[in-house]
Amino acid sequence: MNSYVARSFPLEEEYKKRTGITPQDIARLRKWLATQPHLPQHITDLDLILSFHSCKRCMESTKKLLDTHYTMKTNFTALFKNRVVDDKIELILKRVLLNPLPTRTKDGDAILYTRLLDTDPKNYLFQESLRAVLMLLELWQYEEGTWPGLIIVYDLSGLKFGHIVKLEMETVRQFLTFLDEAIFIKIKSIHILNAPFFIDYLLTLVKKFVRSDLLEVFNIHQDGPKSIKNVIDVAALPKESGGSYKTYEECKEETFLKMTANKEFFVMENKKRVNECLRPDTKRPLDVPKKHPNKYEIQ
Repeated sequence: MNSYVARSFPLEEEYKKRTGITPQDIARLRKWLATQPHLPQHITDLDLILSFHSCKRCMESTKKLLDTHYTMKTNFTALFKNRVVDDKIELILKRVLLNPLPTRTKDGDAILYTRLLDTDPKNYLFQESLRAVLMLLELWQYEEGTWPGLIIVYDLSGLKFGHIVKLEMETVRQFLTFLDEAIFIKIKSIHILNAPFFIDYLLTLVKKFVRSDLLEVFNIHQDGPKSIKNVIDVAALPKESGGSYKTYEECKEETFLKMTANKEFFVMENKKRVNECLRPDTKRPLDVPKKHPNKYEIQ
């Protein structure tokens, strides 16, 4: 059996975590789902747990989040239509390092480290890069269940202005809106390392699409990983980034094997989309309120 094939995190183990979530909570959400025929039929109990946890166990906020999450996945086609681990995604996994670190913070938060491996702008596939990030996060959660939170470390070493001119603004909007309003994760902080001189221009683009509470979790660092030593253990980073973990090449290979071994996971995930013809009210798809106001936890 391929050791990289993911297995869903066991529900019995999830309920043992100190999240406060009970099977009774999930049964209540499941009962509500039965009244929402437009939502996917393939939503799992783990999906419900992840959404409930990200909303700090607020039942009404979770209902709104579930609707928003799957509606955006249906409408945001640049990121979510026909998600498969195809040749383009495989190419991204060779050119961009997307590495879920095995080490947790002192608070138990998961850490995603990412950076360019191929720094030539002409080889940069922007839309596919964002698709790959979201695909990896979902697969990772499927395997590990809830985390207290997530910390994202973007190392912008090698980023050039030539990369920026390849940005597709509709894809940027979809990605940031989904991250802001619909992802099943508590985002603790986002750290930008080795920020380039044009970082202010990048932030100006970001501000067009997200609320201030998401912006507050962004932390800009002009230098390398030592500047985040109070947030994460620098030793957890890849060796070339000043840590003691694996090399970039080893990290890249591990992520590549994980994603390519789980193509069937994304075939099934593609079925989790809404059917607007069955929506039980006249509310427009994206008129659902935004996430619980305490979604983000500032560090």
